Amino acid sequence: MTTARPLEGRHAVITGGARGIGLAIARRCMANGASVTLWDVEAEALAEAVRQLAPLGTAASALVDVRDEGQIARAASEAQEGFGGIDILVNNAGVLGPTVSAWEHTPAQWRNVLDINLTGAWLCCRAIVPVMLARQRGRIVNIASVAGKEGNGFNAAYSASKAGLISLTKSLGKELALSGVLVNCITPSAADTAVFAGVPVEHREQLRNALLARVPMGRFVEVDEVAAMAAWLASDDCSFSTGAVFDVSGGRSVY
Repeated sequence: MTTARPLEGRHAVITGGARGIGLAIARRCMANGASVTLWDVEAEALAEAVRQLAPLGTAASALVDVRDEGQIARAASEAQEGFGGIDILVNNAGVLGPTVSAWEHTPAQWRNVLDINLTGAWLCCRAIVPVMLARQRGRIVNIASVAGKEGNGFNAAYSASKAGLISLTKSLGKELALSGVLVNCITPSAADTAVFAGVPVEHREQLRNALLARVPMGRFVEVDEVAAMAAWLASDDCSFSTGAVFDVSGGRSVY
């Protein structure tokens, strides 16, 4: 039976949690009874996010670059000690990367996108899965993208990283299927968030229009719509889905 606050007593670590989808997921998890720790690389944004979340309950933060396994290990240990465990991991940290042809990515740009979007999620799982296994319960929610299923032209590094995150979800879900730890991912279509700020001004409107043209419902996904799915996947109501992909794409992807 669903309780009024299905995440009561749980603690969630949310990467890229200072704004956008990550902050919306934190807000939804707290409304459902969880405490949260936000990991991000922007100190001012983290402080503002914690200030916004304070009326909802207990929110902590840590400066964490998900490319740095030492920072991840330290922050995971702090969260475990401070909150008695980590019940939920949301791998949301990500960057869009260059909007150029695949052969025009520099090797440094390619590696950076893969390091943050894919390897960063794996490093966080590597640090936190043992914590969950020790308690024989946990939920991991990876925020991938419909681009990982279809590929976006002029966005190859991002698309490849999200395809990899989908596959990581499937592999880890199979490995942990009997452990009490469930692993799933969400593949949203584009949200109108600060991620567009990283796109050169001369290409920004063209990219926005191209992304909208692919969505049958004709609009961007709302961050709260992604957060609602993430909160369900983090709860005990999600009990027989693991290694699965959940679309929130306005009809863009139907498989």
